[in-house]
Amino acid sequence: MGNPSAIEELLAGRHLRRGNEGGTGPWPVLSSGFPELDALLSGGWPRGTLIELMPDSNGIGELSLLLPALARLAASAHSARPWIVLIAPPCIPYAPALDRQGLDLSRLLVVRAAGAADVLWAAEQALRSGLCAALLAWCGSAQPVALKRLALAAAEGGALAILFRPPAACQRPSPAALRIRLHPAAGNGLALEVFRNRYGRFPAVLVIALPDR
Repeated sequence: MGNPSAIEELLAGRHLRRGNEGGTGPWPVLSSGFPELDALLSGGWPRGTLIELMPDSNGIGELSLLLPALARLAASAHSARPWIVLIAPPCIPYAPALDRQGLDLSRLLVVRAAGAADVLWAAEQALRSGLCAALLAWCGSAQPVALKRLALAAAEGGALAILFRPPAACQRPSPAALRIRLHPAAGNGLALEVFRNRYGRFPAVLVIALPDR
């Protein structure tokens, strides 16, 4: 049997976190613009890691959830890392709405891709390039190996990396550090069902009132 005092010393270490516990750490975060969500995520959206968002359907407010953070990134982006990259969005973003939310449209790059393999390839290349401050990609299906490559590219590039996947993906394995199912809520709200979170509390459900869109 191990030494109890040694085990307790290990458990008290700052590099170890018990399952389902929130925690703080040195990872870079970007405020989401929603204080209650920042509290749940130990500061905001984690950067340099893969995040999966799974909306019940397109257009329920998933982009509005990210716009405050994206606007902040675009405003602070510099010439070495200028781009907010959207790959295969289900519809062309409505530029006036993005502008009203404070997103600098000159920093926005929209990439078309024919299928899931092309989406994942383009996303990996964009992350590894070091030229994007944030990447949002929409992908219907993905093999575990491709997701692992994308997670490694996110870690290498250090950008905010968001992958939108269908609700059925909740039942499939993924290397993503943060996985959130999105449901419409009353009024202009969005319910976030967090079922994996390496940087804060989980499982958890949070309802956020989105700005008018």
